[in-house]
Amino acid sequence: MVLTIVGCTPPISQTHLSKIQQDKVLVIGTSYSPSTYFNGNDKANGIDSELAKQFAKYLGVELQIVSNSDLSQLFSQMNEGKIDIIASGLTVNDIRLNKMRFGPPYYKISQQIVYKQGKKRPRKLTDLTGNLTVSNASTHVDILSELKLENPDLKWETTKKYNLDELLKLVIDEKIDYTLTDSNVLARNRRIYPDLSLAFTVSRDDSLAWALAKDEDDSLYSEIISFFGEQQANGTLAQLEEKYFGHVQRFDYVDTRAFLNAIDSKLPTYQMLFELNSDQLKWEQLAALSYQESHWNPRAKSPTGVRGMMMLTLPTAKQMGVKSRLNPEESIKGGAKYLTQILRRLPESIPSSQRFWFALASYNVGYGHLMDARKLAVSMEKNPDNWSHIKVILPLLEKKKYYRKTRHGFARGREAVHYVDSIRRYYDTLIAKNLTSKLAPPDLEFAARVDSLAITPLK
Repeated sequence: MVLTIVGCTPPISQTHLSKIQQDKVLVIGTSYSPSTYFNGNDKANGIDSELAKQFAKYLGVELQIVSNSDLSQLFSQMNEGKIDIIASGLTVNDIRLNKMRFGPPYYKISQQIVYKQGKKRPRKLTDLTGNLTVSNASTHVDILSELKLENPDLKWETTKKYNLDELLKLVIDEKIDYTLTDSNVLARNRRIYPDLSLAFTVSRDDSLAWALAKDEDDSLYSEIISFFGEQQANGTLAQLEEKYFGHVQRFDYVDTRAFLNAIDSKLPTYQMLFELNSDQLKWEQLAALSYQESHWNPRAKSPTGVRGMMMLTLPTAKQMGVKSRLNPEESIKGGAKYLTQILRRLPESIPSSQRFWFALASYNVGYGHLMDARKLAVSMEKNPDNWSHIKVILPLLEKKKYYRKTRHGFARGREAVHYVDSIRRYYDTLIAKNLTSKLAPPDLEFAARVDSLAITPLK
């Protein structure tokens, strides 16, 4: 009888979390894009990607990525248990809340209608006279469906072939007239397609969050809540927000067009020099710095006496062994050497992901003023190793109330922040240009390749 009772006892059901821990693998679903994918060298690229990598580490398991350009397939795979979480910049809305559950929001965006510069700007829904195309199963379909209730003539097409970035490229290529996209996606793409223009905004303050299947198993959901609480408390979320979004909101159409033209007309002459002298840096970082300094003009000169491709002062040039600041090779070599020295001199407590930004600030405003800003940050209970804090502190060095307490006095801190942000934007554009040149244009072959299920291990 005892054996019978024991044999009839139902097994204890396994929770979602315990299955992940048993398998030692966390499967994350994402749609392929420059902002969310993991590139070939197993390095996280994008705020969702970095958070996913950290969450896997938090759980003590390996991470696998399932990529698919069709969101509806990702949702199906999640509901079928093939994907644990979708981390792909998903917008939270009421329709989705009825079908899935979301973790804590980590960023807010707006939904915006986009058209090509030079075309007639639509200022309201009734002005949309051409083709409006959005990605299938995206939140944009939900938004348009709600808007149609009050605008019965509103029409649009959906596609499974193209993601948000590719749809914006179709606008540029005049294959479609409009698309509805996220404000952060538009800001990123305007770095390489400055003719993308904002027509009008249809919704604001929409939250982005991770999604998981809607069921009664709270085990994984609870860990996500705890994880994001920890990331919020230790400042990681703020750092990632600054890293990916802190420098992209400001957009200068004329400057962006000029930079893109310079990439085609000037950069080929000097790219090899940037590559040969990059050392521990990426050549794109060195090139972005040089453009900010001289617009890649080897004979550039400022009223203060700095000269050349890297705009070196005469004392700095001598220290770096530069005999002629007007010689592009010598200037780039000297500037790279000087920047590398700054990087090595920075306190080791500054995270590797932010050291370049601190070095740029030092290159512009001076190492002493940067250290003053760090000390001022400590006195104000800010983190001196966090660039998002330092970029707020640096402008205070222009105010007597603050700089009189420092060792090196007044500094143009606001200019230094603008300087760093500009270089970061130029760098992003160079990286994006390299990426798009390696990818096939959006066509049926490309769509078929991306639509297929791909599981990529990330160590």
